[in-house]
Amino acid sequence: MPEIAEVETVRNTLKQRILHKKIVNVEILYPKMIESDIKDFKNILIGREFIDIGRIGKWLIFDLNDYCLLSHLRMEGKYFLKNKDEKIEKHEHIIITFNDGSDLRYHDTRKFGRMNLVKKEDYLNVEAIKKQGYEPFSEKLTPEYLLNKFKNKQLPIKTLLLDQTIISGLGNIYADEVLFASRINPLKKGSDITKEDCANIIESSKKIIKKAIEMGGTTIKSYTSSLGVTGRFQAYLQVHKRENEPCLVCGSLIKRIKVNGRSTYFCPKCQK
Repeated sequence: MPEIAEVETVRNTLKQRILHKKIVNVEILYPKMIESDIKDFKNILIGREFIDIGRIGKWLIFDLNDYCLLSHLRMEGKYFLKNKDEKIEKHEHIIITFNDGSDLRYHDTRKFGRMNLVKKEDYLNVEAIKKQGYEPFSEKLTPEYLLNKFKNKQLPIKTLLLDQTIISGLGNIYADEVLFASRINPLKKGSDITKEDCANIIESSKKIIKKAIEMGGTTIKSYTSSLGVTGRFQAYLQVHKRENEPCLVCGSLIKRIKVNGRSTYFCPKCQK
């Protein structure tokens, strides 16, 4: 699943290629992907142009000046820029054609991605956006904030880090890496997390996400960002996908367990 670093890479890549191009046509080949009225979706987009692309957590915010197109890639969503005459591939579900003859095509094998078109002044009130927690670089993400969120929780810290209403943007890969860097066992209950643990989580999140963005994200399995750009952060992973390989710190073998159904990698010695 694309996480905060991957979505940021998608945003930066698309900003270089699609801004200020007039939209002349919209094809919706899988209507269930659109959460707003289909007719309005087409009519509002046609004739407008994207003036900027923002991001909140894992959501892309395509700015149309008076409207915003909200897009979540979910598990395997990707954007590609192609010539409008190119063959439409099987899993290309939304096609936005520009006046220069290029298409912005949304490709999603599992069809889990979602789009919603809302008035610009209303997009921060959309429930999915409004409930997002603070991002790793937010000044509001403090040890006190996290301690308050965790203090009464009996869930494992790994599960809590995946809760987008607490910290926005972290997914399975970076949660594993943050916990390893913080020397916290993924099964430790939220109620047992200390203020020092919270400070370490914040600091580790900032460092890891910053490096991941610099590397264009992490390419594992199906993740490829827009226009075929692949990430390089997988070369820096300390525990994720390294089951039975030696820990790069202590030499113990990395273990893989399931935490609430999610594969979780950790070092049993460094993360006691």
